[in-house]
Amino acid sequence: MGVMGVVLIALGAAAVFGGLLWYVWRRTVRDTTVKGSWGRRLGTVAYLAGPLLMFGALAAERTGAPFLLQQILAWPGFLWMAFALYLLLALLAGELVRPLLRRRVDPARPALEDEARSADEAGKGAQPQPTEARPPEEEGQAGALPRRLFVARTVAAGAATVAAATVGYGTYEVLRGPRVKRVTVPLAKLPRAAHGFRIAVVSDIHLSPVLGEGFARRVVDTVNSTQADLIAIVGDLVDGDVEDLAGAARPLADLRARHGAFFVTGNHEYFSGAEQWVDHVRSLGLRPLENARTELPYFDLAGVNDVQGEDEGQGPDFAKALGDRDRTRASVLLAHQPVVIHDAVEHGVDLQLSGHTHGGQLWPNNFVADLANPTLAGLERYGDTQLYVTRGAGAWGPPVRVGAPSDITVVELASRRA
Repeated sequence: MGVMGVVLIALGAAAVFGGLLWYVWRRTVRDTTVKGSWGRRLGTVAYLAGPLLMFGALAAERTGAPFLLQQILAWPGFLWMAFALYLLLALLAGELVRPLLRRRVDPARPALEDEARSADEAGKGAQPQPTEARPPEEEGQAGALPRRLFVARTVAAGAATVAAATVGYGTYEVLRGPRVKRVTVPLAKLPRAAHGFRIAVVSDIHLSPVLGEGFARRVVDTVNSTQADLIAIVGDLVDGDVEDLAGAARPLADLRARHGAFFVTGNHEYFSGAEQWVDHVRSLGLRPLENARTELPYFDLAGVNDVQGEDEGQGPDFAKALGDRDRTRASVLLAHQPVVIHDAVEHGVDLQLSGHTHGGQLWPNNFVADLANPTLAGLERYGDTQLYVTRGAGAWGPPVRVGAPSDITVVELASRRA
C-alpha cells in the first residue's frame, strides 16, 4: 500500500471518529442544554477534554514519556475510551426509546382526551364544551421545547448511567485479578507417567502505569495457588521500560512450580524493548525461550518469539525451535499469537499455548478480534495440532473487561495410554 493509500485510510478513519464524537456531543450536550447557556459551554469543554486525555495517554505510552506523566494521563484517558464506547452504544439504543418517550409526554394528548370526554357527555345529553385551540407557535413554545429537553435529558442520563455502570463493573473485573480456569487436553504421544501434568498458562498481564505491583502480586498468588507443575507466561507481560516497571514486575520472582516458569515474548514486549525484558525476567528466575526448546522428562517444551519481532530481525524461527527434535515425543509450543498455528501444524506440534486476543476484552470488540484470529479463546483442533488460547490475566488500554473475563488457565495434559 502506498503513502497515498495510508493517508486516505487515516483521513477516512479520522472522519468516522469525528462523526461519532459529534453525534455523542450532540445527544449529550447540545440537545440537553439551551443555546448560549453555561451548561452547554461547560459540557462542551468537559466533552473535548476526554479525547485529548485519551490521545495523550496513548501518545505518552508509545513515546516513552516520563512515567509520572504516563500515570497521570493513563487512568482518565483510558477510562474515557471505554466510557465513550459504551456511551455511544447506549445512545444508539436510546434512539429506539426516544419516539416512545415523545408519545408519553405529547402535549396534544390532554386536549384530545378533553375532546373525547366532551363527545361522551354529548352522547348522554349533555352539552359539549368547546375546546379552545392554542396557536401552533404557542404550543411549540409551551409544549415542544420542554418536551424536547425532557426526552433528550432522559435518554442522555440513561445512556450515561448505563455506560458508567458498565465501565465500573468492567474495571472491577480487571482489578480483582484473574480467576482460574481448568481444561483437560489429551495428547496421543504423552506417556502414561505424564498423565495429569499441569501447566499454568498466563498471558497478557500488561504491567503498566495502570496495572502495577499490586496487580502483579494478585496474579502471582493466583498462579501459585494452582500448584501447577510448570508455569508458561506467553507474552505481553509489560507496557513500558524496565526502568519504570521493574518494581511492578518484582512479584514474578516468587512464582513457584516443580519444573519452573518459562516466558516467550509478545508483541508489546517489542513496543517496550524486548531484549531488556528478556534479560530482566531471566534475573527474576523465569526462563525465556527465544526460538528455543527444552526437553522435559515427558515432552518437549518449545517457545518462539512473537511475530512483531520480525521488524527487528527477531521473529519466530520454527526450524530453530523445533527442526531437529524427536517427533515421537509429545511437544508443547509457547507462542503469543494464535495466528502462527499453521506453522505449528507444519512442524508437528501437538499443543500450542497462546494468548494475545484478550477474548476481545470489550464487547462488541470480540467480533472484530474473532475475525483477526483463528481462535478467539478456548481449545480448538487444527489437523493433528491442538490450540488453546487464554483470554489473558490483565488488560491493555482501558483497565476494563466486558464480556471477556480474565483468566489463568490450568491446562492438564492427559495421556491416552492412562
